[in-house]
Amino acid sequence: MSLLQNVYNLESEVRSYVRSFPTVFEKAKGYKIFDTNGKEFIDFFAGAGALNYGHNNPLFKKKLMEYIMNDNITHSLDMATVAKDKFMVRFNDVILKPRDMEYRIMFTGPTGTNAVEGALKLVRKVTGRENIISFTNAFHGMSLGSLALNGNFAKRRGGVPLHYTVHMPYDNYFGEALDTLSYLEKYLEDSGSGIEIPAAVILETIQGEGGLNSASIEWLQGIEKLCRKYEILLIVDEIQVGCGRTGSFFSFESAGIRPDIVCLSKSISGYGLPMALNLIKPEIDIWSPGEHNGTFRGNNLAFITATEALSYWVNEDFSREIQDKAKIIHGVLKAITTEFTEVPMTVRGRGMIQGLAFDISGFALRVSAAAFERGLLIETSGSKGEVIKLIPPLIIDEEGLQAGLSILRESIKICIDNLRCEV
Repeated sequence: MSLLQNVYNLESEVRSYVRSFPTVFEKAKGYKIFDTNGKEFIDFFAGAGALNYGHNNPLFKKKLMEYIMNDNITHSLDMATVAKDKFMVRFNDVILKPRDMEYRIMFTGPTGTNAVEGALKLVRKVTGRENIISFTNAFHGMSLGSLALNGNFAKRRGGVPLHYTVHMPYDNYFGEALDTLSYLEKYLEDSGSGIEIPAAVILETIQGEGGLNSASIEWLQGIEKLCRKYEILLIVDEIQVGCGRTGSFFSFESAGIRPDIVCLSKSISGYGLPMALNLIKPEIDIWSPGEHNGTFRGNNLAFITATEALSYWVNEDFSREIQDKAKIIHGVLKAITTEFTEVPMTVRGRGMIQGLAFDISGFALRVSAAAFERGLLIETSGSKGEVIKLIPPLIIDEEGLQAGLSILRESIKICIDNLRCEV
């Protein structure tokens, strides 16, 4: 029996990515991943954004192996450890202080949805209000509180009613025909709107799972102004688009906003190890001891690699490299839209999370499958799976980036040729 057949026979039907990438992976290094047959794939998936610094980063691996071999602490809940202390001090010195940010660090359970759940609980405690405003096409996790925030119907199924959230239109949801900031403010200011002032607004600056919809600087600044005007707390979910994905460490830096809570996970550990945290403004850090906890909120192995990952951010060099690669991606994607006019498509996203939205149903999925056959891992996103999404490791070199983009272009061409044959 093959290894892949074992997966089909033994693993739950809930499995998903193995259906898109039907092979058994064995090794990985940098931006490349290899299956048991020795086939090489360029990785434009990067663990759904959890591997910004690549697979088995040698800097992180060295520190991790040394830590393990010295019998240092692995599990500690939220007890004090040397590894945790080093991470917090380093994060404060390298990330927060240079940006003039003052936050307390709250370690939640090890996944992104744990961070979101903690944020929701805290804003409700601080304000005494229940409702949360989220946005169309949002995705914030798969536990019940997070499910209620999601926009995609398929990702809202929880088996029970999902309450205490109100969905408002994201930036440009109606195109240029309607200013969604004015729309939101009208609901907030009108006592007859049926919408009470919420505890918080939660948003993604780029909706990774929602189809790479990117909020403008003006819209983000406008949301913050509304939050301050109506004494609403602002949560920014940085779980997929933070840790450098857009060029700056935080995706909201270019807008100059100051969220009350920032949710981080995925690439915060640097190595793909489970880790999640919330950055909380000190004035709202009103938790009682143990009020929100979790057995695995102290992953010391992740602290080690997360601390080493911050070495990429001690100066502006890495940020500039990301921005240069983002320009390459954008240029190639724009060229593809003009080369293949038979299938209407538009470029979405920014930084190193970009993609192409197709008007033909199922076309993005076809492109993903064709790319897989040719040695490129790339996934789809959007409420109808209409977007092909590029999230390569940030450390990918230009050669690897161009090679992956070439496979993507070839895959699109093949899928278009197949469409012609079907007509």
